[in-house]
Amino acid sequence: MRKLGVLALVLFGFTVQAQGPNLEKDYKAIENKVVDWRREIHQNPELGNREYKTAEKIAKHLKSLGIEVQTGVAHTGVVGILKGDLPGKVVALRADIDALPVTERNDLPYKSNVTSEFMGEKVGVMHACGHDTHTAILMGVAEVMSKNKDKIKGTVKFIFQPAEEGPPPGEEGGALLMVKEGVMNSPKVDAIFGLHINSQTPVGVIKYKSGGTMAAAQQFVINVKGKQSHGSQPWSGVDPILISAKIIDGLQTIISRETELTNEAAVITVGKIKSGVRFNIIPESAEMIGTIRTLDYDMKDKLNKRMVEMVSDIAKAYGGEATCTITDATDITYNNPELVEQMLPTMKRVAGDANVQFQKAVTGAEDFSYFQREAPGFFFFLGGMTPGTTESFPHHTPDFLIDDSGLLLGVRTLTEMSLDYLNSDKTPLLDIKIKG
Repeated sequence: MRKLGVLALVLFGFTVQAQGPNLEKDYKAIENKVVDWRREIHQNPELGNREYKTAEKIAKHLKSLGIEVQTGVAHTGVVGILKGDLPGKVVALRADIDALPVTERNDLPYKSNVTSEFMGEKVGVMHACGHDTHTAILMGVAEVMSKNKDKIKGTVKFIFQPAEEGPPPGEEGGALLMVKEGVMNSPKVDAIFGLHINSQTPVGVIKYKSGGTMAAAQQFVINVKGKQSHGSQPWSGVDPILISAKIIDGLQTIISRETELTNEAAVITVGKIKSGVRFNIIPESAEMIGTIRTLDYDMKDKLNKRMVEMVSDIAKAYGGEATCTITDATDITYNNPELVEQMLPTMKRVAGDANVQFQKAVTGAEDFSYFQREAPGFFFFLGGMTPGTTESFPHHTPDFLIDDSGLLLGVRTLTEMSLDYLNSDKTPLLDIKIKG
């Protein structure tokens, strides 16, 4: 039997103050629908840039509500535009819709048994990160708000984004492509909100951080050039493997000795090294590939600069040459401090003071960051773990599991935040350094 979120809100120790009696009625009416949508989407997951049926379901729902709908955005994305009865600002709400190449192990009546092809291999497909919940929540928000246009002072833009986990190799996709195609314009968005379910945070709890919340993810490729020689005569060559070892060691000193870690965390990880073909040959070259994670723009620039300098200098010190090429994967998920401060009272009113909790930064990455480059944004985390659970499984694993009773709080929070923002005279400005 499905756990009803309204009952759960009482049992789990907090009360909800809604915007008004009409909204409260609408929240109660939408709960079962949201759970049903989530379970249907969970049972029918689709990989990034291939979310055809999911997009069709979303578009059909939005059209049934009388919302203006755009499809085919960034391949399979859907955008809905709802104009309130009164003029005002524009707020955007985002949900990601793609699944992962993971085979589900949960024994659920709505378990995914879908298989697909990923990078040339047959794989299981599963919503192992909770994007099914995000999609269902935003569909619920759209229905509630479409019934309350008289309370909307301005416009609400619903962004259903494909390929958050990354597009297939050789394709563009995700938030970056949506931004390129103008999703933050026509009408221009003044602020954007997003949430992420968390399997290890109890139902009823919301967690947030102002400023750098999730890390920028960058990939680096280091190419080392030495001089090939016989393994028994290293003095006749230049060993690129030795140089690589020194570079790896040196990179870690950038973190341990040059980075002010009391401000924000940072990570440099070498994930792959390739060199040589035989035990008794010192090869001519080596290649290293890795990731950089940063939560502060100045820190990001400094780390990038020092890596390029250090890689070249270390190689030169040992008689070789090396280059370091750095490319962006996602930007810093940066919560506009002024917008966070403005919306915290709303979140606390909806979830209860004790259930809105500060959290430390996460070194994982989110391409919601690209929307935040275009408008002030606030990205927060919604509890999805059954309270009292002794073991919960992390995201991107076959046993990942979400308690549906937490979904209604997501609907309430995004709805109330949107209405309160649109009814406010405050319009936080985009931090210049984000665009820089």
